[in-house]
Amino acid sequence: MTNERETKAGLTERARHAGDGKPAAPRKRRMSAKKKREAVLRILRGEDLELVSREIGTTAADLSGWRDSFLEAGAASLKSRPEDDRDRELKAMREKIGEMTMANELLEAKIDRLEAGTPFRLRRSKR
Repeated sequence: MTNERETKAGLTERARHAGDGKPAAPRKRRMSAKKKREAVLRILRGEDLELVSREIGTTAADLSGWRDSFLEAGAASLKSRPEDDRDRELKAMREKIGEMTMANELLEAKIDRLEAGTPFRLRRSKR
């Protein structure tokens, strides 16, 4: 049972308010990634695009877009390669360079303060 009442012309309230007596466009439903993947796999196995799109209640354009995205992601995953010792060493070196750059910037700021004669904040002893 729906919440919409039928009017004299046989149109639902939503369709009547859409204007010109034409039925309103159906609301788009959200579809889970699992259902999208299953639909795309059906197409890739050879089922008709139009038939699958009608069965799941979406447009053929949306379904073909999902298929294209699915295939692009698969191709991208094949381009990646496993990380080796060289990659780990480069990552460690970049981290070390970042740490040294930060230390240099802090030292340069300290030198600038000393040269400008700006006193440092007094610290309390840890007794």
